[in-house]
Amino acid sequence: MNCPSDWPEPIVRVQSLSETGVFPDRYIKPPTQRPTPIFSNSDQATHTNIPTIDLRGLDHDHLRATTLGQISEACRDWGFFQVVNHGVSHGLMDRTQEVWRQFFHLPMELKQAYANSPKTYEGYGSRLGVEKGAILDWSDYYFLHYLPLCLKDYDKWPALPGYAREVIDEYGKEVVKLCGRIMKILSLNLGLEQDFLQKGFGGEDIGACLRVNFYPKCPQPDLTLGLSSHSDPGGMTVLLADQHVAGLQVRKDDTWITVKPAPHAFIVNIGDQIQVLSNATYKSVEHRVIVNPAKERLSLAFFYNPKSDIAIEPAKELVTPERPALYPPMTFNEYRLYIRLNGPRGKSQVDSLKSPRK
Repeated sequence: MNCPSDWPEPIVRVQSLSETGVFPDRYIKPPTQRPTPIFSNSDQATHTNIPTIDLRGLDHDHLRATTLGQISEACRDWGFFQVVNHGVSHGLMDRTQEVWRQFFHLPMELKQAYANSPKTYEGYGSRLGVEKGAILDWSDYYFLHYLPLCLKDYDKWPALPGYAREVIDEYGKEVVKLCGRIMKILSLNLGLEQDFLQKGFGGEDIGACLRVNFYPKCPQPDLTLGLSSHSDPGGMTVLLADQHVAGLQVRKDDTWITVKPAPHAFIVNIGDQIQVLSNATYKSVEHRVIVNPAKERLSLAFFYNPKSDIAIEPAKELVTPERPALYPPMTFNEYRLYIRLNGPRGKSQVDSLKSPRK
């Protein structure tokens, strides 16, 4: 089973559709998948938010245990949390968002030079999955690799604006550091050595990539989604959300909660690979993106993943007779290929891996 080298149909840029006010039928979701309008959500969805955690508490002895506990609870109950005072410069976060906003507003012929294929997804894209005739999401994106270094190719990164590659590179280095710090916390909270999850991912030989999501204004936001419901297939995701336009929704107790980003926060979520390694102590959680009739939205999803050919399975320390291993070993490459062929499909991907139990 291999990814095809080209898309099954001509690619249509959603930004071009938005600019002409066109809304083709193939973006219309089935009624059960359509979003509840953001202004008519239930009280729970309107007033609830994912936990926000101040990472400065880790540097103070009297706050450290409390902060670790907050992160542990968020991983078990939500699979999502926001971090503030995380050590990444606010100025760098702002510059990186501005670089990408400028890229998506370049003339189409300049962006088309970076058009991607389903073989690697690297570059400028407008669809996930290769099923012919599939219902599509209302978004364009740009995907690139940071790690391993053998996959990092500056020529596949935007050259415009002129300082783009320098800013994107610096941003990646800082977020990799943050991910390493959070991985230690997750390991400790599982009762494991602090470097356990990092070693389980392959040590220093891990994968890191960025998908920048651009959600143009949509004439029919009640009929479509910017990104269909899914859990993230990788290890952990660190999201820099749009500070001005809400869109990310997280599933909690069968209710879709619209995330309200804290200023200069990163939104962290558990991916399927950490769910497997933790033997489902930590949960990867379904989330989706709604779109806006009046405003475009930009977000940066940074994926911190295991080495592609290393087998991921539940940690032996977390397997007991009462709680046997829930998942068989599988490499991230094998798992990712399934996702790339089929596109986002709720939690069905990781749930389908569960070992049958009598």
